[in-house]
Amino acid sequence: MDLDTPMGMAPMLGTARTGATILCCNCGSPIDGTSSAGAMCYDCIKLTVDISKTIPREAHIQFCRDCDRWLMPPNTWVNAAPESKELLALCLKRLRNITKVRIVNAEFIWTEPHSRRIKVKITIQDSVADGVLMQQSFEVVYVVGTQQCKDCAKSYTANVWRASVQVRQKVPHKRTFLLLEQLILKHQAHRDTINIKEEKGGIDFYFAHRNQAEAFLSFLKSVIPIFVKDSRQLISQDNHTGDKSYKFNYSVEIVPICRDDLVALPLKLARSIGNITPLVLCHRIGTSVNLLDPNTLQTAEISSDVFWRAPFQPLAGTPDLVEFIVMDVEPTNVRKGKWVLSEVQVARAADLGVNDHTYFTRTHLGNLLHAGDSVLGYMLSGTNFNSSALDAIESSRAFGSTIPDVILVKKHYPNRRKNRKRNWKLKRMAKDEGELLPKAADLEKMEAEYEMFLRDVEEDEELRAALALYKNTKKKQQDADAMSIAETEMTGVDDGPRINMDELLDDFDELGIHDE
Repeated sequence: MDLDTPMGMAPMLGTARTGATILCCNCGSPIDGTSSAGAMCYDCIKLTVDISKTIPREAHIQFCRDCDRWLMPPNTWVNAAPESKELLALCLKRLRNITKVRIVNAEFIWTEPHSRRIKVKITIQDSVADGVLMQQSFEVVYVVGTQQCKDCAKSYTANVWRASVQVRQKVPHKRTFLLLEQLILKHQAHRDTINIKEEKGGIDFYFAHRNQAEAFLSFLKSVIPIFVKDSRQLISQDNHTGDKSYKFNYSVEIVPICRDDLVALPLKLARSIGNITPLVLCHRIGTSVNLLDPNTLQTAEISSDVFWRAPFQPLAGTPDLVEFIVMDVEPTNVRKGKWVLSEVQVARAADLGVNDHTYFTRTHLGNLLHAGDSVLGYMLSGTNFNSSALDAIESSRAFGSTIPDVILVKKHYPNRRKNRKRNWKLKRMAKDEGELLPKAADLEKMEAEYEMFLRDVEEDEELRAALALYKNTKKKQQDADAMSIAETEMTGVDDGPRINMDELLDDFDELGIHDE
């Protein structure tokens, strides 16, 4: 109030009215009494009110030392470099009640790397006391704990699988598994496996999820005839939610018939698949067993379902093959695809110079054989197979034919160099041998079987078309190939077939090129 104004008189119009002021209840400083902040000044509010009291000053984060990743709860692992924006975001998300305030700034405070501590300075804002905006800074210490992620646990532990596929075949050799290995590698069917273990009589494939194992089973059914049995084992059960965890096992059995096997069909089965002669050769294994009658060039197929309805064993296999020498060949006018029906006269290679006994037979190899060539076949005359199916064929007159003395299978190259250097190669699948470490005798057998498989690849164009063959680009290998070819031209040996370079693929792993 103006002192010059007489008492009882109103102030003059146009004079400014000052706001009401009050004293702070804590420190006595004058403050605006019309504000809704209460009776405390801003400095006293900062001293008495803590807007970060609900935010913890210590937290824990998990770090995987194997892959250098951080755990983003509940099950996500992320890559984050030290003092990076990704790590800062991960640290802020680990704080409770941090979303109830506004974050103005956040930055790392340097700590010793081996201290297993990460310090972050955080500045936040929040409104208090009816609209007063308050800003506060504080430090949070994160304790770094170590925990192995699931991916690393899969690579270091053998018991984290959830589904396994056990592939078996009841044969004394590994030729079918060598073919299956190449098909798996070509189509990358093993990319989801966490472990591949070689067992007695077959291979076990382990997967982290059931659907991955079922996809692998679908691939197996698309390339070979198999029979599948499945089972499951209960691992754990939650009584509150009813959730159960299982391990699934799939037992896969491959048909025991292999390529070039001699098969004696049951008479009923032979009639049902086209009335084919019961004594046939298996010329190919695909989704079904493909059979060929070398006397008539008639073919037939046995599907997986038909075979497993009444399974049977082959009469003889490749270990029983005998070498013969072709004395004479007379082709006929019967042709079917690459086969030419011919009548041949052969003599057993072991009998040359001992006796002059020869055998007459029909064969499907008329386009490959010439007089003087070597050929592998089965010797039926004077051989006891101890087979009830063969006895039934001999006693039956339904087909009006007798059992031949010799059945020829494939052309033989006796002058082929053993373990010769090749300009091509096949990739092998990484397998865990476990406790089944092969002995010296087993190693020799495995090398012989692999060499036989490589020779089959060289001789059969259809087989090569189904596989992935790579160029052998090593310099030492190329030099050895050049020397081998030059030596062959000089000496005239090594009459085995060769593969053209046009059929081979480039090995990008060897060239240092990787797919992204």
